[in-house]
Amino acid sequence: MRCSRPTRGRGAISLVLDACRKEKRSAFIPFLVAGDPHIDRTPELLAALVRGGSDIIELGVPFSDPMADGPPNQRGYHRALEAGTTLGKILDLVKRHRDALGVPIVLFTYCNPIFRRGLERFAEEAASAGVDGVLFVDLPPEESENEVTPVLQSHGIDQVFLLAPTSTTERIRKAARLSSGFLYYVSRTGVTGEQDQLATDLTSELRSVRRKVKLPLAVGFGISTPEQVASVAGAADAVVVGSHLVSLVAEHVDEPDVCQRLEERVRELTEPLRAKSRRKR
Repeated sequence: MRCSRPTRGRGAISLVLDACRKEKRSAFIPFLVAGDPHIDRTPELLAALVRGGSDIIELGVPFSDPMADGPPNQRGYHRALEAGTTLGKILDLVKRHRDALGVPIVLFTYCNPIFRRGLERFAEEAASAGVDGVLFVDLPPEESENEVTPVLQSHGIDQVFLLAPTSTTERIRKAARLSSGFLYYVSRTGVTGEQDQLATDLTSELRSVRRKVKLPLAVGFGISTPEQVASVAGAADAVVVGSHLVSLVAEHVDEPDVCQRLEERVRELTEPLRAKSRRKR
């Protein structure tokens, strides 16, 4: 199902989303924590995501105070930090495996790890490694506009901003103006984590946002079942599943078939997207 693999670099995310649009389906974006349970295990887990049908991968940069993340991701960050994962090791991992994976990589990060390394140094290293995009969880567009965004843009790295149900029209338009690749719409207020039901007004909220922006919309936070993927795909350009996959890896990490389990689960989650594409052809 995966869209045709782009060469890495400027515009790779947009190319994938355009290809998915031509296939008349939403893209699938999984999230995993880099270095959970260990940086040496991450490449095989990412490869399983790709084999399962992922179009773009969100790779979480571990941070000691992940205020936007719920317990599953918090535990994943803790395990990764305890195992010695650093931003430098993550960039090296991307550099060694990005081409083989063949899908865009978006780093999902808090500001602290990036600013500690130095923004210019990070942007240069990330671009060289093949990082396609960066999403700062705790950096609003107003604080990014004059210093962070221009640096990332100068190195050909897409910057993805978050929108929430509480975002004002002014915030939506500013985020859309500064973002490239896509906008990430948080399906609910609060932190990441699985939920039994999505917001009943999510579709209408997405339609309202669409009237204000032209960039593709990815929707995440709380999505964990094929049924929820199907529901969100009706109104979104991409669907993000994170905590559910982090929990699956944590539960089966000591089992020899953990990668097979992850691949199969991603295939189950992407089946509604494949089915939708087949129906529209």
